[in-house]
Amino acid sequence: MANVMVNVCGEEREYPAGTQLLEVAEEYKKIFRYDIALAMVDNKLSELTKALKPNSKVKFITVGETCGNQAYRRSVTLLMLKAFYDVCGEQNVDKITVEFSLSKGYYCTLKGNVRITRELLMSVKKHMTQMVFQNLPIVKSTIPTGEAIERFKKNRMPDKERLFSFRRSSMVNIYSLNGFEDYFYGYMLPSTGYLKYFELHPYDEGFVLQMPVKEAPEEVPPFKPQNKLFNILKESTSWGRMMGIDTVGALNEEISKGNINDIILVQEALQEKRIANIAHQIDERPNVKFVMIAGPSSSGKTTFAHRLAIQLKTLGKKVHTIAVDDYFVDRELTPRDENGEYNFEVLEALDVEQFNKDMTALKNGETVDMPTFNFKTGKREYKGNKLELADGDILVIEGIHCLNDNLSYSLDKESKFKIYISALTSLNVDEHNRIPTTDGRLIRRIVRDARTRATTAEETIARWPSVRRGEEHHIFPFQEDADAMFNSALIYEVSVLKQYCEPLLFSIPKTSPYYAEANRLLKFLNYFLGISSENIPSNSLVREFAGGSCFKV
Repeated sequence: MANVMVNVCGEEREYPAGTQLLEVAEEYKKIFRYDIALAMVDNKLSELTKALKPNSKVKFITVGETCGNQAYRRSVTLLMLKAFYDVCGEQNVDKITVEFSLSKGYYCTLKGNVRITRELLMSVKKHMTQMVFQNLPIVKSTIPTGEAIERFKKNRMPDKERLFSFRRSSMVNIYSLNGFEDYFYGYMLPSTGYLKYFELHPYDEGFVLQMPVKEAPEEVPPFKPQNKLFNILKESTSWGRMMGIDTVGALNEEISKGNINDIILVQEALQEKRIANIAHQIDERPNVKFVMIAGPSSSGKTTFAHRLAIQLKTLGKKVHTIAVDDYFVDRELTPRDENGEYNFEVLEALDVEQFNKDMTALKNGETVDMPTFNFKTGKREYKGNKLELADGDILVIEGIHCLNDNLSYSLDKESKFKIYISALTSLNVDEHNRIPTTDGRLIRRIVRDARTRATTAEETIARWPSVRRGEEHHIFPFQEDADAMFNSALIYEVSVLKQYCEPLLFSIPKTSPYYAEANRLLKFLNYFLGISSENIPSNSLVREFAGGSCFKV
């Protein structure tokens, strides 16, 4: 059998034809701090069970990187599902659903003749650990889509059966673990021996599968209940189930039946109702002068602030809106990150002292000359925009640090009402594959930045890790301090944004270091049937990204 020449981690190497990447990874594992999870072959992501391609360039990806960590999490989910069916008995389990992210893990529910107890979870974890010790192979097979649908039907997985009835590809990749078959959106690790770190915690009516994050891939973070966030996610998920639209397949089915306009109207009405409820909460606190809105990138903060202002006005309030971004320090004074790039995410990028001076003056009834930040020149400007708060007036402020009391240290607690907003996707691909909220926000940002800032999808994807680090440090730690939470995700939005995002992603060349991420997002968007934006109201949060908003966003 002939040998193949390959470039591995910058070295020219020769291997027998048919050699798996897994065998090569064994030779190179000593130079990596963490376990190798996947490979990048000619700038394309690949599983370790693939054979070497002649004259290819191979780089390895560990569990300490995003793609590797995601593969680890999918593989642990498969391990958990197999363990539950083994421990409980297949006849006693009707459905296990991976609902949404919580405390760095996944909140899951179980339906059947089984009750979630600490003792049951201990038994399941013990069985998972035994399978890790046995180092069982995770076997991938490619079968016709029609055959996959029949298998999902036989295995009582109706969400997958429905999802693949809309699949354009003629083939489907199925993964099996010791006889248990499932489908996963994304690549997997080669065997259970890699899956050494996980925990199971009972929570509410279900349990949390806790797994390592990429920053610390060899330890399981402590379980920290996020009760306010959980209640918002649970409410959204319950609403989706009540409407019969909790998965992508269910959404596609409604689109194909011509029901999407009703879904849009109901979703928009529900969001308006929730905004009105928050306005009433504010109205019930007469000492509130400052409504502080914070949330991660592309949450729809600006549109939400405008819509909240309208609801407050219906209650007789006089409302003013400002953005904390107008208090950025001049560009040359902006802190820099470890790469020497400007770091606009840190609190030090803002003139906190001037912000507090102005807010205190407004609270005392004084007239303040409000700044405007010129992003082209990198300078704060004063254009005679005077502001004065009369009795009963409310100032709505939006910015990533608004939940952090260090931003508004001079304002007493009673004068502030804090709101956390994020696009908390309640729609799942199917019962075992959740849609990360970060993917929804990234798609929003790619579309918006291309439209409003002439930023390419490649540039947006390149900056996204830095944005995410900023969120982890400056937003998420304060979310449970909010007086109210608002979920800005709309069930139908990806089907709308798909038509805007796909051309932008296709423009990223195969030679780009961000091609693999673009390809992943394109595969994700391929699950959705597209819909027109023409019937979306002009005040919709989706308009902030797709365009056509009646607000200045």
